[in-house]
Amino acid sequence: MRILARISYDGSKFLGFQRLENGQGVQNELERVLSILAKKEVVVKGAGRTDAGVHALDQCVHFDLDLPISLKKLKYVMNRMLSPYVAVQSLKKVDNDFHARFQVKEKTYVYKIYFGKKNPFYKDYAYFFPYALDLEKMQECARLFLQDHDFHNFVSGSRDSFQSSIYSIKVKKDLNFITIEVCGKSFYRYMVRSIVGAILDVGRGVRTCLEVAEALNTSEEKRFTVVPAEGLYLTKIVYL
Repeated sequence: MRILARISYDGSKFLGFQRLENGQGVQNELERVLSILAKKEVVVKGAGRTDAGVHALDQCVHFDLDLPISLKKLKYVMNRMLSPYVAVQSLKKVDNDFHARFQVKEKTYVYKIYFGKKNPFYKDYAYFFPYALDLEKMQECARLFLQDHDFHNFVSGSRDSFQSSIYSIKVKKDLNFITIEVCGKSFYRYMVRSIVGAILDVGRGVRTCLEVAEALNTSEEKRFTVVPAEGLYLTKIVYL
């Protein structure tokens, strides 16, 4: 039986989602528990990787498990056995050809920034940015990323293609917090963090919207600030 699991985790307690030799990936923790239950190795496939420090409210994985147990009981048992920093939100039986990564329709990420008085309790969960920001300029900059672009100036590492599409991007302020929500099809390494960094650069006045537009429409290398991982949350995954 193939199962789709929606999980959440505190990224500050792991070195990313991906399985690691030292066992400090979220994937390691899920496979540890499932392999104990199945009494054999169970491999988990994720919808994508999150880097060390990045949180998830709605990461998705699939795995094959043949046990005489209801999904309700399986969820209960898994949550009892998993690290306190990982939680199964739901389990669903899917077709045997379902793949958590390859059938993703869209993903949504949220980046959290706070300003004003520094708060040590926010350290692992939001980015402290002690500079004045122009919200209207940030919103203007955000709109530049909409639709299809070559994002090579906003991605780390080499790839065959840097093409992707941003469906929506919202910049909102609430008291001493700013949230930037980005929804799209495919996100590459550091892509969201680079987009947020560019928006903050413009909001702070150290870069312009024109510079961002040029970076999206040139083969030349142009780089912007890459914000830290702790403010980033994977919040929603939608399947075809």
